[in-house]
Amino acid sequence: MINYILGLGRRKRSIAKIYMKSGDGKILINDRNLEEYFNKGSLISAVKQPLELTNNLGNFDVVVTVNGGGTTGQAEAIRLGISRALIKNDPNLKKQLKGEGYLTRDSRKVERKKYGQAKARKRYQFSKR
Repeated sequence: MINYILGLGRRKRSIAKIYMKSGDGKILINDRNLEEYFNKGSLISAVKQPLELTNNLGNFDVVVTVNGGGTTGQAEAIRLGISRALIKNDPNLKKQLKGEGYLTRDSRKVERKKYGQAKARKRYQFSKR
């Protein structure tokens, strides 16, 4: 059996489960290649950021299952999961990753819509007469 390093990342409504093992740098997301899954360059670089920062880009094969939310939330959830998996592999990387903010769980979520209003904060136009 292959020993995977596990990591879990969340952002908004997205949940990403990361399975990392030593390899040659392939990143598969939901059985698709990274560039095929995310077509935007900024999202691809967001996923790779923790690996590039720690000079591990070609050292690990990463398999990701992600669901929920949109593309940005999914990319940032994957980034957090990869960062956590890297720390499980080598605890000495924690200070480096924490300094860049890759270990901080972004807790912001969408505010709910209130009754009597158009959206969460937007109100209907007020008419005096």
